[in-house]
Parts: sequence; structure tokens; C-alpha cells
Amino acid sequence: MDAYASDDPNMITKIQDPSYLNQVAQTYKGVLNIVNRFKSQSGAWVSEYGRALHGGAKDLSPTFVDGYWYLDQLGMASTYNHKVFCRQTLIDGNYALLNTTTSIPNPDYYGALLWHMLMGSTVLAVTQLSNPNLSVYAHCAKKKAGITIIFINMSKDSSFNVTLSNYEHQSRNLRSTDVAKPNFEFRGSKDREEYHLAALAGNIQGQIVLLNDVPMVPTETFDIPVMEPKLVNASTPISISAHSIVYVTIRDFQALACA
Repeated sequence: MDAYASDDPNMITKIQDPSYLNQVAQTYKGVLNIVNRFKSQSGAWVSEYGRALHGGAKDLSPTFVDGYWYLDQLGMASTYNHKVFCRQTLIDGNYALLNTTTSIPNPDYYGALLWHMLMGSTVLAVTQLSNPNLSVYAHCAKKKAGITIIFINMSKDSSFNVTLSNYEHQSRNLRSTDVAKPNFEFRGSKDREEYHLAALAGNIQGQIVLLNDVPMVPTETFDIPVMEPKLVNASTPISISAHSIVYVTIRDFQALACA
């Protein structure tokens, strides 16, 4: 897969451009087509991916803005049935999940940890018609009832209030080619669990990420801080701030594929 030169002056613009990020979808689709020809013998993995060459870009790779690319790629790879996504790297170079000198987690670590905690292995078809700068992916919730949705808002100016609609699909294998018909606008009865990630002081090239307005920094014993959701009345729209990443788990959303 393509990667940027680490000194590319346009990299920060590309990371926030969904049309540019979506170009790799053709690669994922091509790999999926090959795997489907040999389904019993093979599966698709992304074995090494770091986005920027030569150890990463020091002013971008270890900062909040890199999450727009990274989490979008996790969602896209899952959509095209890739089972494993190996980040380059855990601890080496500017693109590491951990700071090479201090071993303190970089912002992408917390985004990846929430993905691991919340997103199940079953991928759901999802469509949003609001704005191309808002990427949305949905999975069955991990280990519990309901679904989890990730919203990646790459716009620095636009915020969104999102309402959900459920759809009936003709197939339990929810592919992008499935025919769907509107069923109903979803109005939950249980509180939603929301995890809002944002950059400290709005500095997307900073290395401190906020979770529900709380800075994510290790404890005095170097433990990962507790990552608690914000409980939100299910009757209200989901609020997505500009330049933020939001995970939302809805326990009483009845998706056919999650039954």
C-alpha cells in the first residue's frame, strides 16, 4: 500500500482528506477478490502499515491528527474483510504507538485501545449522507448486546448532530452491494455509551489526547488511565464536534447481523 514520504509538506492535508484516504479502498477490494477465490486456504491481513516512510513524520505520526488516517484504515480494512491490521510499530520510530524514549502512549494508542475494547468482529453496513468529511464505521458491539459506531470528523469547522435509522437487509452477510430498505428511525430507551476523543486545546498536532475532556496520561505507577464512557440520553442526537473522533455503543440497537 502507498505511504507518504516522511517530509511530504502536504501530508497533514492528505491525512484530513477522505477522498485521498479512500483511494486505498481499491487495494483492499482487490485483495478481498483474490481471497474470495481461495476462501478455504487464505485470509487477508495488513501485515505492516505506518503511513509515512522512513520511521514516520515526527510532527504528525505521534500526534492526534494521525488518528484520522489510522482509525479510518481500521474501519476500511474491516469493511473489506481483512482480519488483522498490524501497525508499524509498537515502539520504534516516529510512527510508534508508544513514545520511543519514554514508552508513554501516543494518541493513536488510545484510539486503538478503544477499538479493541468496543468493536466486535462482525462488520455492519453503514451510510451517512451529511458530509464527506465525516467517516463512519459500525460493528456489532464486542462481547455484549448492541452495536458500536465510530465517527471520525476530519473537518475543522463542521460539527454534526447525528440520528440513526435502522435498515432491513436481504442478506445477513452485510456487504456494500446489499439491497436495503428503510425500516425505522432508531430511538433508544437505554443511555448510550460515548467516548469522545479530541486534541488538547484543539491542537491536532499535539501529543495529548482528551477522552471526554479528560487528558489521557499514565498514572504515577505508569498504568493506563481508566477509560470510562459518558452516558447520554438515547433520545438525543449524537453530537460530533469538529476535529474529533467518537465511539458510541448502543446496547438496545437491534441489528439483524448481531442477533
